[in-house]
Amino acid sequence: MKKIRLMIIEDNRVLRDGISTMLNEQSDMHVVAVIGSGNEILLKASQKTPDIILMDLGLKSFKESSVIASIRKNMPQVKVIGMGFVPTQSDIVEFVEAGALGFILKTATVKEFLATVRSVQQGIQVLPPPLTGSLFSYIIERAVKEGKGKVPSAVRMTKREKEITALIADSLSNKEIAQQLNIATHTVKSHVHNIMEKLALHTRLQIAKFSHDERD
Repeated sequence: MKKIRLMIIEDNRVLRDGISTMLNEQSDMHVVAVIGSGNEILLKASQKTPDIILMDLGLKSFKESSVIASIRKNMPQVKVIGMGFVPTQSDIVEFVEAGALGFILKTATVKEFLATVRSVQQGIQVLPPPLTGSLFSYIIERAVKEGKGKVPSAVRMTKREKEITALIADSLSNKEIAQQLNIATHTVKSHVHNIMEKLALHTRLQIAKFSHDERD
């Protein structure tokens, strides 16, 4: 089995050692480098060739988003996951826009931590559930203020959500959508709720307008 090669950047020695030990205990993971500061990240990464870099957001010696952007530019195959305790929305947005694929709260369980690493290795963007709704709302609001017409790539809609969005734009009711897709009406309602939350919208009319704008 090919192991996930990991590089850890964390200035707290206790956390650094604990995370490293936990990851090395997994049969599908191997920590190839552990760094206590932001110095020589690019050099170390090029030497150790990690699949994923776990980066503490609290480091003071450099601007994380700039380093992430450099990593993504020079080593596009390397994925980056941020770690932090209580990040602000703007911190996470900046991190995601720079190219990070995931974020782990340091209060996460071991199961959540490992699941995030494995998902990101598969190319799946992962954000903690407590942050997701507010983060998506923040991204959309910021995009609107900056005059961007399209939804940022950080917003991931499922195939079913896209189908329902299109049907709402065609003026179908929840019952009609359920019949067309052969699913329960309450399932449609759940999808509509998720769509509104992801897109920071409040009405079906807004969803319809969004769909029409995306088609143009």
